[in-house]
Formats: sequence, C-alpha cells, structure tokens
Amino acid sequence: MFEKLLAGLTLAVCLLLLLRLAVGARRRARWDAAVRRSGRVLHRIGRSTLHWPGARRRAAAEAREAIERARRRGAWEGNVYRPDSFRRRERKDH
Repeated sequence: MFEKLLAGLTLAVCLLLLLRLAVGARRRARWDAAVRRSGRVLHRIGRSTLHWPGARRRAAAEAREAIERARRRGAWEGNVYRPDSFRRRERKDH
C-alpha cells in the first residue's frame, strides 16, 4: 500500500515538473514565485507550532526561579557553593 502511495506521489510531482517546463517563461516565473511563497508560509507555520509563543520567556522565568531557590538553600565558601543537603548532621551515639 505504501509503495503505491509513494509511486503515485512521485508520478504527480513529475507531471507537475513536466507541466512547469511546458509553460512559457512568464507563467513559469509566476509559478516559481507562488511555490516560494507557499514554502515560506509552510515554514512559518511549522516553526510556530514547534516554538510556541512565550515558551522562551516561561523557560527563562523558571530557570531564574530555580536558581534563586538553589541560592537560598546553601552557602558560598569562596568560589565553592555548598548546598545544605551536603552538610553533615550531628549523629547521636546510642
């Protein structure tokens, strides 16, 4: 089934390219411009679906919040950051 679909699609593309060669130079230029425009539109649509508006702003805000949370939970000793979770707790002997 897939092979037949692929063969039909290939045939359709070949026929369109043959038709493009058969028309005059003016129509060919208009055809090429229309294909370029539609390609740009499809590219824009694809990019907008992959990169939702505001996603970068939200990601940057979440990163800032995570950094602030991490800063509050530890201490700097020179250029070394030591989180509170790394500190040893006093152990009671039983």
